[in-house]
Amino acid sequence: MKQIRKTITKAEIAAMPKVLFPGRIFVIYTESEAEKAVAYLKDQRIVGVDTETRPSFKRGTTHKVALLQISTQDTCFLFRLNRIGMPDSLQEFLMSDTLKIGLSLKDDFNSLRKRGDVHPDRGNWIELQDYVGRFGIADRSLQKIFANLFGQKISKSQRLSNWEAEVLSEGQKLYAATDAWACVEIYNCLTELERTGDYEIKEEEPIETTVNTNGL
Repeated sequence: MKQIRKTITKAEIAAMPKVLFPGRIFVIYTESEAEKAVAYLKDQRIVGVDTETRPSFKRGTTHKVALLQISTQDTCFLFRLNRIGMPDSLQEFLMSDTLKIGLSLKDDFNSLRKRGDVHPDRGNWIELQDYVGRFGIADRSLQKIFANLFGQKISKSQRLSNWEAEVLSEGQKLYAATDAWACVEIYNCLTELERTGDYEIKEEEPIETTVNTNGL
């Protein structure tokens, strides 16, 4: 029986082995490439979705979302929105019936709307931050949820890198793909546990306190 923790600490995560997306990664630079990628994605039962935005280190300066990553269990497409904007094919897919899994979707939706006349919230989506609560998980970050279920660490070292760079580094591509793929892995794991009921919520050990009785 699988044990699920209500919460997990950063120290525990730091000691875990790192996980990376194990499949194929395709970087999409043109609208025609986007159409081919969407045609592939339309045939999938479930995909994970995430976005990346160039960080701003200057007060008052913000950037539009630069990357949209959509992943299956073995194939991830990285759409370079700073190059191609929001092609019609991609907008239609985001509002389609294909099941799409994400985390902190409200932020992603707001970012995507600034790239085009897209209303992704009209599509078929599951917000992991809400879904994990059904299993007693209190954590809401992707890294903590994944570590809780799989005992592996998602590195966040590329999070503040330049997502508008001329060429994405291998580290950036793996980071972006891993985040989208992890959403699929988490959802598939939890739906299977829900189907079988083969899990239990591990109660946290109470923290012992020592009372100083000196001077009493």
